[in-house]
Amino acid sequence: MQLWTRPLDRPIQNLIILGVAWKLLLLLIALLSPGPGYDTSASLISSSEAEGRVLPPAIQYILGKLIRWDGIYYVQIAGRGYVFEQEWAFGWGFTRLVSLCAAVLEKAGIPHCDGLEALIAIVIAHAAHLFSVLVLFSLTLAVFAQRSAWLAFTAASLHIISPAGLFLSAPCAESSCALLSFVGCYLFTKSLGGNGPVTASHDILVLLSGISFGIATTFRSNGILNGLLLLEEAFRTLWNLKTSFQISSIRRLVATGLGGVSVATGFLLPQYIAYSEYCGQSDVNTRLWCKRALPSIYTFVQDHYWNCGLFRYWTISNLPLFLLATPMFAILVASGLWALKVTPDELEQTHTNAKDVRQSTQGPVLQVIRNLAVSQLILVMLTSTTAHVQIITRISSAFPVWLWYTAISCREGKTLLFGRIVKFMVVYSIVQGGLFASFLPPA
Repeated sequence: MQLWTRPLDRPIQNLIILGVAWKLLLLLIALLSPGPGYDTSASLISSSEAEGRVLPPAIQYILGKLIRWDGIYYVQIAGRGYVFEQEWAFGWGFTRLVSLCAAVLEKAGIPHCDGLEALIAIVIAHAAHLFSVLVLFSLTLAVFAQRSAWLAFTAASLHIISPAGLFLSAPCAESSCALLSFVGCYLFTKSLGGNGPVTASHDILVLLSGISFGIATTFRSNGILNGLLLLEEAFRTLWNLKTSFQISSIRRLVATGLGGVSVATGFLLPQYIAYSEYCGQSDVNTRLWCKRALPSIYTFVQDHYWNCGLFRYWTISNLPLFLLATPMFAILVASGLWALKVTPDELEQTHTNAKDVRQSTQGPVLQVIRNLAVSQLILVMLTSTTAHVQIITRISSAFPVWLWYTAISCREGKTLLFGRIVKFMVVYSIVQGGLFASFLPPA
């Protein structure tokens, strides 16, 4: 009963309990979902390449319910590498992590068996979602001051019931991208030094945040939007240099620049690997994208194989998918606009100690909230005009502003708004869970 009556007494423990309970509910829905749906592609993963070694039937059944949609590609790529051109649309970082874990297990004497990569990927997805909840709790405390435990607990709880649903449990990269994005945001917030002087240790934190954002980008390309935090910090440091030349500012600029390079590397490294494979050999037919001024396999694959491009998804047949995505778009836009104009005085209403709020949400830390809001609004613009719009419910899981907005709306007495958002999240996740496990849209 303590979970419901005094959740803040042990917030970490209670978040873990809530997370496990929600995962079990979604897993139960998936297991009870009827049939394989209209696509049985997941069965192709179970081959006979592992000398007849197979996982127990119960594990195979569970894996079969979770290897759906993007998960099929991730698992196959992790097992045998990138073979087909269109596979480069799926996060290089996540597939390499799964492959590395499988190799480590084999080195440790655990024999390879069919479905091992899928099992590893699912374990990683579950662990990443849980840790992203805990990191979001710490990030919220860092942004909104230590006395905002209630807000941090509420935002983290909302992330548990994210409308991304089973995509945060399946062998997909969304939960890992969210974890790495939140870690990067936390490190960046800590690097600002609060109201004290910025030291060399703070500069190391900003570099580490860039590395975290870069790794997140190798998992999902939308992770690159986190780099706007570093870009703004670089411009802010340059402005300070204009008015006051200091060694500490030079050091800060170098650390921020290296962090930005790390983010760019996260996007460019997979592109370089693909370019070397497809375009680096003169004795084979060169692909068309190799001859472009910017030879990016990612943009080519999204255009050629997945039909992503400006307004291409804006068709009558896709209208139902736009309607499904509308609630999430509305939440992201409303929360983004709220964060852009929010002031420390308005945020005082969400805390018990106004002095702490003024100290924590003025200046650089308020910069974090507004910058993340800009990234969130850019995500909305790009997804609504160039991508398959229904993915917004899962890729939004790596952006914290809308979770803060929802949590604060409850504290400010907007219980009707809060209730509607929570109902949408719960209902969407449950319905999507059943459809997902049956290989039915939306994906």
